[in-house]
Amino acid sequence: METLLKESDRLQKTYSIFCLAETLREKSLYLQALRNFEKALKGYISLRDSNGIFSALLALGDTYRMTGNFDRAADRYAEAIDLARELKSPVLVTDAMVGLGLSLRAQGDWKGALRNIETAYKIYARKEDREGVAFTLWAKAGTLRIKGSIPEAILTFRESRKAFQSLKDENGYGYCLCGLGGASRIAGRFKDSLKYYLAANRLFSGMKDTFGTAYSYCGMGNAHRMLGDYKTAFAYFGKATRLYEKIGDIVSYSYTLWGLATGHKMLGDYLKAVLYMNKAMANFRKTKDPRGIIYCRLGFGEIAILTGKKTLAKRHLESALNESAAYGFAVEKCYAETLTQMLSGKADNSCYKRLGLRLRFRALPLNIP
Repeated sequence: METLLKESDRLQKTYSIFCLAETLREKSLYLQALRNFEKALKGYISLRDSNGIFSALLALGDTYRMTGNFDRAADRYAEAIDLARELKSPVLVTDAMVGLGLSLRAQGDWKGALRNIETAYKIYARKEDREGVAFTLWAKAGTLRIKGSIPEAILTFRESRKAFQSLKDENGYGYCLCGLGGASRIAGRFKDSLKYYLAANRLFSGMKDTFGTAYSYCGMGNAHRMLGDYKTAFAYFGKATRLYEKIGDIVSYSYTLWGLATGHKMLGDYLKAVLYMNKAMANFRKTKDPRGIIYCRLGFGEIAILTGKKTLAKRHLESALNESAAYGFAVEKCYAETLTQMLSGKADNSCYKRLGLRLRFRALPLNIP
């Protein structure tokens, strides 16, 4: 009897730690959440509580992914999938598969991501799991964006937004607005992009969602940058940076640094542009984000052209072109081709039309979306 009571106390303590971690994660305090999820995992392992172990592994995968530790996230998701299979629970396997897909996506493996996400979607649809369907549509849309299928990404984000709206899920709806903002920007629809991010910002600010608010600030900064309003863009980038630093999101922070660098490049302040680009590049290398690295190579290559360093420019642009082709990043490959063409003459812009984008670059500097 005494042993059972002790075990009950340990279970309650472990559950309390897990709940604390969830609360911290909801407040976007990811680093503190990670410490507590790891403690909860140890507790559940010692109790041999399989469902608790799965919940902790899945939560750790999600939180490591949010902080840019994609390798660790993928490991935790893989462990969760193995455990779910031991438990003979297809639903739990599916939940972890989506997370693994998102981790693969962040590492540039959009093909592997799509395989996991589309398999999960079919299972959710078959089981009439509306929340699962809405989430996997959002995950698929973001993956299509990275692949470079922008018109399809926009349609899929709209489908996901409609699904979240029917569920009255404001959080999911807000992330679809951000997704639409980003995809619209790449499509060359800059006013639409700003409209979506403004709506997301109002929603997330009202919900006190720190990550969502930061995400929308960064998007608003990029939309204003594309519209040529650099002063407003820098103000929003500053707001995003402060929030990203607070919550420890190195990935999103790095893309904000890239946006700042690109804005300063457009204004001819190459020293500041290189400073921000170097910081972003160091972070992208740390998180093993190939797209981020390619964007920085494009930036370094263009600045080298603008400052008369053609040999250096060629080296950066060749790397960007080869890497974007190797990963199958269609949009980034177009940017690399455009800059390479501009080294020797005029760009033809035909690749943007093929991808269904309203982007046309005629002269340097390029305001890359």
